[in-house]
Amino acid sequence: MKLSQKQVVFENEVLTRFELFKSLFLTLPFQRVKHTGTLLPFFASHCEQGVEQHLAPEEIIDSFFGQYEQYVQEEDRIDLLFRIVQYIERQVVLFDAVEDSSFQALEKTDETAGLDSLFKLAQSDKKLKNQIVEKLKDFSVRLVLTAHPTQFYPGPVLGIINDLIEAIKKNDIQNIHLLLQQLGKTPFINKNKPTPVDEAVSLAWYLENVFYKVTSNIHSKIDSELELPSDDVKQLIELGFWPGGDRDGNPNVTVESTKRVATMLRTILFRCYYRDFRLVKRRITFRGVEQYLENLQELFYNNSFNPVECPVDETAKILENLHNIKEVLLTSHNGLFVELVEDLIRKVNTFGCYFTTLDIRQDSSVLRNTLQYVVEKYADKTGIQAADLEKEEAEKQKAFIFNEELLDYEEDADPLVKDTLGVIRLIKDIQKAGSERAAQRFIISNCQQASDILGLMQLFLWQGWKKETLTIDFVPLFETVDDLARARNVMYTLYNNEAYAEHLKRRGKRQTIMLGFSDSTKDGGYLMANWSIYKAKVELTALARQYDIDLVFFDGRGGPPARGGGKTQRFYAAMGSEIANKHIQLTIQGQTISSQYGSLDTAQYNIEQLLHAGLISEIKPNSSDTLTEKQKSVIDDLASESHRKFMELRNHPKFLKYLEKLSPLKALSSINISSRPVKRNSDKELRLKDLRAISFVTAWSQLKQNIPGFYGVGTALEWAEENNLWSYVKQLYQNSGFFNTLIDNCMMSMTKSNFDITSYMKEDKEFGDFWTMLYEEYEKTKKYLLKLSNAETLMENYPIERASILAREKIVLPLLIIQHYAIRGIESKRFSEEHQEVYRKLISRTIYGVVNAGRNLA
Repeated sequence: MKLSQKQVVFENEVLTRFELFKSLFLTLPFQRVKHTGTLLPFFASHCEQGVEQHLAPEEIIDSFFGQYEQYVQEEDRIDLLFRIVQYIERQVVLFDAVEDSSFQALEKTDETAGLDSLFKLAQSDKKLKNQIVEKLKDFSVRLVLTAHPTQFYPGPVLGIINDLIEAIKKNDIQNIHLLLQQLGKTPFINKNKPTPVDEAVSLAWYLENVFYKVTSNIHSKIDSELELPSDDVKQLIELGFWPGGDRDGNPNVTVESTKRVATMLRTILFRCYYRDFRLVKRRITFRGVEQYLENLQELFYNNSFNPVECPVDETAKILENLHNIKEVLLTSHNGLFVELVEDLIRKVNTFGCYFTTLDIRQDSSVLRNTLQYVVEKYADKTGIQAADLEKEEAEKQKAFIFNEELLDYEEDADPLVKDTLGVIRLIKDIQKAGSERAAQRFIISNCQQASDILGLMQLFLWQGWKKETLTIDFVPLFETVDDLARARNVMYTLYNNEAYAEHLKRRGKRQTIMLGFSDSTKDGGYLMANWSIYKAKVELTALARQYDIDLVFFDGRGGPPARGGGKTQRFYAAMGSEIANKHIQLTIQGQTISSQYGSLDTAQYNIEQLLHAGLISEIKPNSSDTLTEKQKSVIDDLASESHRKFMELRNHPKFLKYLEKLSPLKALSSINISSRPVKRNSDKELRLKDLRAISFVTAWSQLKQNIPGFYGVGTALEWAEENNLWSYVKQLYQNSGFFNTLIDNCMMSMTKSNFDITSYMKEDKEFGDFWTMLYEEYEKTKKYLLKLSNAETLMENYPIERASILAREKIVLPLLIIQHYAIRGIESKRFSEEHQEVYRKLISRTIYGVVNAGRNLA
């Protein structure tokens, strides 16, 4: 088959260059083992052959060492395996850098065109241009950075990656060689488990080095293309931040860490401002601006290097001085260097004195316990009796009188109670320092009833807040299939609650609702999770329109398709008229951050894609994206069949045991990648409902089985064919953007699966039948996806992405063999006791490389 021009470029710019630079990389010596680079290609080839022959990991590795006399001793073998892991970790980084450096050469495009094509149309269509301008005045994209444990390169490694990208772009071999040497000696692994503040510092690298610059570039582009005053689109691109604020199931997040993160974000922002201001001051040396420059010098310098304990919001003062400088330049100096001032104005309009909104999140059970504590301690002041909180939901809601009292807590109170009340007070200080935008959202995880939100609202009024100035948005998070099904009833109750309705009115009648994907996938499978969220959005939109509410959906979508990722912008472009799409808000995490927003080029491209998706879905909607009743009925049936199949799997007695024994699930709790525990209730035995969805998905991806991303889909499609619904399914795939994207993302998840790696398991006495059951569903799903897409291979319509995935899978294959070798050796007690702990560390190290290589999941 003849390759497209884009495929030829990918072959030349990425695959060939990677092989070239990899050969350079393999000559770098690591401490103690001189010949690792020489042996690695032989080891990788040996692993490939072993997998093709369906050999067990111990057979593959033992036969490899059998070829080399110097690796008789266990210590020497372990040492070489660790060095191989080190090399492969860095090969992944090298591939990332090579691929990112070719971004512009590939002229990467997606099915949805970028802003440029939209602006081009607007130049010749005045009506369209006016539509875009009006839409931009009340439209935003909010990207929320989360600290979920799916990938964290340390700051120094991120810096090397970006320097490598630039060096590779220029083919600067000497500099590339130096950077590879630096990479070889730079540690990838944290010696200690990071704190929430450490995580915030890591993510702040992206804020400072990528988002700060890119958001201004995009604003500038829109300003110039549409001749739109920057003040009209102040908040087109918003940023959110969870490290330090997200305490759901993370006991390491405290009031102190939240305060430190808020302070750190403000300080970093002012240092960014100060760097820009120094250029402004260096260029603008004219009369008439001296006092304004002096004022800004003092503001930027002091907030950067001499921060005070209780800072205040200086945004208005900064903008006043910048606008005065701009006016002087325009009236007295022919607008010379005015673009430097406008750039800084755009940034201050976007980031204020806070940089990114710090979201606070806590589980509903903790909030209920806190409410119970206050009510029991201050029964005479709250007006609520403890017994009221035990009543049925309708009666419980009537108990809230929303009185304003300052109620404290005792020092011996439960730590989570103290933290909840403490952070409610702290939010007020954060807002004083950075405006309401600095911390205005409290997200209630596992929100199951209206009283969860009403109770939290009451807690705010008992901690010094006033109804009239309660500048907080209460955001329910509906995540499980059951929670999504009852979301409409919860919101109906809230909209009809007099106190909450008054609060919403003061908040501009805007309600944000978060819909989480990860737990719904773990709860009901891939197809049911997608469909449950879609149905919830339709129902919640209809309800909001009935009550004239400006509804904002905040999507908790992770990196891989199994956690809601994939080609996200295509989902937003294909929402249809039944779903509110005025604002786009989503979480970005793990490998999604580095792959889609790790460099200036990729970040600008992906943010523009989201902007375009939101604009086009309203300005030029596709009528076929709004599903008919028949189409909904068909998808509903498919989701039900898929859910039935997935629940059979979940309820299988070997389900959790399979993950515990054969995947590195246990090791996830010991790696220093996140401050967050692998599961809620971490001191209790493992239960599926306590296991975090991220750990659940990661464990399956390390097995290269990716069950959450496809299981049940094949059975559902087979059912459709047997019940004469295949023509409807085919039509859905061809015409519905939602269904097409859902299926394509499923193919992406399956492309990253490789059952050959674990094919030896089918002979296992305990788990052989279970493995076979998984494999059969994989084969069935593959068969029907190929039939549906009329293709010969998965992802045939995305050859570049497919080639990238396969190249990465080839790089990490030896890591997987080493990992499974270590897991099986520990389980079978093949290794001596003195070596058991060493092999556990080896398992942990392999996890990093496999996860970091999975950026195509984003």
